[in-house]
Amino acid sequence: MTIRFALFDTPLGRSAIVWGADGIRRTLLPERDPATTLQLLRRMFPEAEPGEPTGAVAAAAAGMRSLLEGGREDLREAPLDMSGLDRFSVAVYQALRTVGPGQTITYGALAERAGAPGAARAVGVALGRNPFPIIVPCHRVLAAGGRTGGFSAPGGVVTKLEILTRERARVGETAGLFDDLGLPLSLRRR
Repeated sequence: MTIRFALFDTPLGRSAIVWGADGIRRTLLPERDPATTLQLLRRMFPEAEPGEPTGAVAAAAAGMRSLLEGGREDLREAPLDMSGLDRFSVAVYQALRTVGPGQTITYGALAERAGAPGAARAVGVALGRNPFPIIVPCHRVLAAGGRTGGFSAPGGVVTKLEILTRERARVGETAGLFDDLGLPLSLRRR
């Protein structure tokens, strides 16, 4: 089976998408520079060949770019290849895909939605290994009380806050999560 990858520009930097016959295998948020992103991708998928995404894969990459530009793309239908993932992680990722742009959920509520009430910490572990950032929107998961919680992507919580700001995130029906903070769209240190 041929594995392909493509790098594409986003407002955060050069992202990557990896796919095969059964769907998207991985997405990568930008590392500190494009060369580092490519190096990480090559380490994870040494057999992958560069390619031009088409169809649903191209739509997913365009949707990721749009979301990171402040759009409201819904990536729930992007085909993900979850083979090789444990059942719990798959349940968490599928449940999280129902949380749309601009919405947030707590680790505890996501655990319940995934059929594992009380497993908030295990949800955090599964999200720390999320192979599909943005498509499986782990940035939309907050700790109890609206605290940010962690974020394992490059830039950590600063990147999480930037993405949520771009999405004009809301907690329930209240005003946007960051509306009153006056945060600029670009928080990330370059």
